Amino acid sequence: MTDSKTEALSTTLASTIDPILQRSLAELGYITSTRVKRLGAAVIDVLIPVPGPPGHALIETVTSAARSVPGVRSVQIQHELMTDEQRAALMERVRGEKRAVGGPGSSTYVIAVSSGKGGVGKSSVTTNLAVSLAGLGHTVGVIDADVWGYSIPKMLGAEGAPAVIAESIIPLRAHGVSVISIDYFVPDGQAVVWRGPMLHKALEQFLTDVFWDEPEFLLIDMPPGTGDIALSISQFVPRARVLLVTTPQPTASRVASRAARMADRVDQKVIGVVENMSWFVGDDGKHYEIFGSGGGADLAEEAGVDLLAQIPILEEMRSGADRGDPVKVAAPGSEAMHAFDDLAHHLVATRPRIRMHPELRIG
Repeated sequence: MTDSKTEALSTTLASTIDPILQRSLAELGYITSTRVKRLGAAVIDVLIPVPGPPGHALIETVTSAARSVPGVRSVQIQHELMTDEQRAALMERVRGEKRAVGGPGSSTYVIAVSSGKGGVGKSSVTTNLAVSLAGLGHTVGVIDADVWGYSIPKMLGAEGAPAVIAESIIPLRAHGVSVISIDYFVPDGQAVVWRGPMLHKALEQFLTDVFWDEPEFLLIDMPPGTGDIALSISQFVPRARVLLVTTPQPTASRVASRAARMADRVDQKVIGVVENMSWFVGDDGKHYEIFGSGGGADLAEEAGVDLLAQIPILEEMRSGADRGDPVKVAAPGSEAMHAFDDLAHHLVATRPRIRMHPELRIG
């Protein structure tokens, strides 16, 4: 009977997903020994890649999985920290050759969420669109490239410090989305006062040194305007598509058109427009266009693309962002949630077929 319980425990742990690298424990080789003693006492030997909160999360995951096995009444975890050599071998096995996500040989669909000015809710659109894509079953990463106004970690509820395993930065995860931000690398409350070359290097590290594990979608929350970071992204990820965000206010859409013109200059395709803060629904059920109307449609017409979504003003979405709850959690079933889900469905249906080896030609 004990042997059968040990076998059941080993099988369950083998298929359990590691919260750090999002691979099975069997593939990662973390479990070195399992046994179930008399009276259902499970003893498990575990290799931990990094100490601190990520290591604690792994132990909690293993403990929870073991407790789900019929006949297991108690769980004892005996853990050991990996050596530098073991960590290097682990990342070489799961990552292989280090390369930029979205670059040559990558199948990731990269979308730069852009605007001409700040204050249009671009980060909110990025956050909620990423969560909607993850909700459809897709693997999604987010780079918070708004290095002066970073807010994605707070909005997504992914606060803390990324783990580093053998020189690979492991992005934090929340709501099924992996995220990296400059917020994780500067002291709390400190302003980022960097010149162009430093920003360029930081973005390069976000694309190359972070273990993204080839997500299907990578959303980049761009800073407003058309400066150094926009130029760097166009160099690092030349195949990135641009999603423009504006408000209904004509002034905002005119400014956002500059981002569209820059995309054209660097040969990046604009895939559509999202109009944020389109209206507010009062207690009387009527739509009130607080910021005017028509800005999104005007921008879409000027850019020669479709207006893909209109996102209403929703108090729950604002308060949810302050708590780290996307609209799917803060206001499930709301008009705003459905707008983001529809946008996600559209992007999935229209994503381009990406050649893994663009240097190859037939004929």
